Amino acid sequence: MRRDLPAPLADALDRVLDGGVHSVFQPIVDLDSDRVVAYEALARGPEGPLANPDAMFAAARAAGRLAELDGACRAAAFRGAVEHGLLAPTTVFVNVEPEVLDTAPLADLLAIAATAPGDLRVVLEVTERALAARPAELLRTVERVRRLGWGIALDDVGADPMSLSFMPLLRPDVVKLDLRLVQGRPGPAIARVMNAVNAYAESTGALVLAEGIETQAHLDTALSLGAVLGQGWFLGRPAAGAHPDRPAGSLVLPAPEPQATDDDPDSPFGCLPRGTRLRRSPKSLLVELSKQLEREAVGVGDTCVVASTFQEARHVTPSTERRYAELAAATGFVCAVGEGLDAEPLPGVRGATLAPGDPVRDEWDVVVLGPHFAVALLARDLGSTGPDMDRQFEYALTYERATVVEAACALLSRVAPRPGAVPTAPATAPAPIPSPRSPEPEHRTRLAELGGTDPATGLPSRRRTEDLLEVATWDARTGGGLLAVLTVDLEGVGVLAERFGPDAADDVLRAAVLRLQGRLRHGDPVGRLGATRFAVAVPELAPATAAPEVARIAAALADAVGAPFVVAGEQVSLGVRVGTALCPVDADDVPGLLGIAAGGETAVRR
Repeated sequence: MRRDLPAPLADALDRVLDGGVHSVFQPIVDLDSDRVVAYEALARGPEGPLANPDAMFAAARAAGRLAELDGACRAAAFRGAVEHGLLAPTTVFVNVEPEVLDTAPLADLLAIAATAPGDLRVVLEVTERALAARPAELLRTVERVRRLGWGIALDDVGADPMSLSFMPLLRPDVVKLDLRLVQGRPGPAIARVMNAVNAYAESTGALVLAEGIETQAHLDTALSLGAVLGQGWFLGRPAAGAHPDRPAGSLVLPAPEPQATDDDPDSPFGCLPRGTRLRRSPKSLLVELSKQLEREAVGVGDTCVVASTFQEARHVTPSTERRYAELAAATGFVCAVGEGLDAEPLPGVRGATLAPGDPVRDEWDVVVLGPHFAVALLARDLGSTGPDMDRQFEYALTYERATVVEAACALLSRVAPRPGAVPTAPATAPAPIPSPRSPEPEHRTRLAELGGTDPATGLPSRRRTEDLLEVATWDARTGGGLLAVLTVDLEGVGVLAERFGPDAADDVLRAAVLRLQGRLRHGDPVGRLGATRFAVAVPELAPATAAPEVARIAAALADAVGAPFVVAGEQVSLGVRVGTALCPVDADDVPGLLGIAAGGETAVRR
């Protein structure tokens, strides 16, 4: 939706889109040979209020002109690569914004590439921000890119556990590790990410690229994590053209997979290999098999994708609602399609209604996919009559990973974009706020609470937050590290609700949550304690440095949330109060820690 920007920002955005955007190029280095094998194109605006790329993209979102800017940035990247001779064997990485995935004019850029005196090799970067918001568009974009002969890189892997399950669905040639994996302390969360990434790389030949290498210690960590490519200021800063201090090399991507054909299956059941033995079963048995797969998905946890069909919306019973509330709270991504289902049939569950004639209308499918686990129940209705639970199906239960991945893609390709989903700009820029939406029905709120999830922000509810803190304090009491508990209070949200409406205020809260998470290590819990009050847990701090580290984290969180947001074309700011406590130094139980943190809160940003 197009919104009015303040005149100075609107004029600056016009200048950007009228040829004012250009690219600088950051080297990507082969860590074995120390050669520059690729460059990432980074967009820059002209001098003025939109020189910073984050501010530039935030303004374009707010004005409804993101697709224009996204296309202009890619065109500038191509022109700059040609101008500076970044041609084969060098490869250029370019980005696409999640919101414009399905309409990005990628093929038009071939005309620019055709003007190059040599081959222009391209890898398109897609971010995990698009995974949950627009999975169908993301899958289609990947296919379009592969038809152009380009490679695919999945960016920010590890920032959200969901990316680990989406890797086999997107089949990226390059896996870019989130910088927090390189710059953070080792721990269980990092180990889990690297186990999944290295398993994927070993099975596919994909290249692992570590971002954020700014010191020798970061480089050593990247190598220990299994990275073969590196990027960061320690290896070379962005510049107008080629890096002069390192020799050039060639980036060898995995061999491309066969492209989709018209004979490929158009439904999950159709993904079963020819000759698969099919069994017959009444619906009552399929229900029990489905419940077992759901329990296995909960055991896999937040790295798991669950995709299913309900045939018709009337089959979503209260029992089903309770089970899927648990699934949504425990796993990374859940979707369900069926006749009469909408884009979000249950809180935290993505969906879509099926078009007349869609073969999935006659199927019963449950697909569970994790980094190290894959299973699918694929069944087809035989059209029998009689009591509902006696209806007959033919089915197969398969643990063959390739079949499960193909079936998951068949379902995700039907999932509608998340209602009102607009990925949020980083904390250094005003965060765009989408237009107001209709409030969720009351029963959805109750289901979200049943699953321990706050329906407005997607964070753990107060009850679940306190449970998470209880586990963290137990670990701190029995281990060698300290636990930091921080409380974050936002001021001014009520004023926003009165001025712009409650939906806009909720959108600001969601944007604030993303900013908080962006300043923490992967796996550090964030939960909701009240209407505008949040709790953060930072475990495994070294006792000697815990106090200054907590002060640094508190300041970073305040800076993140205190930066302006964009609401209806206007920049608005919130007041922020942050309090801290250390376990077991200040207290060793949750009520004591929260009380000390709340009592010491200071207004660090207004």
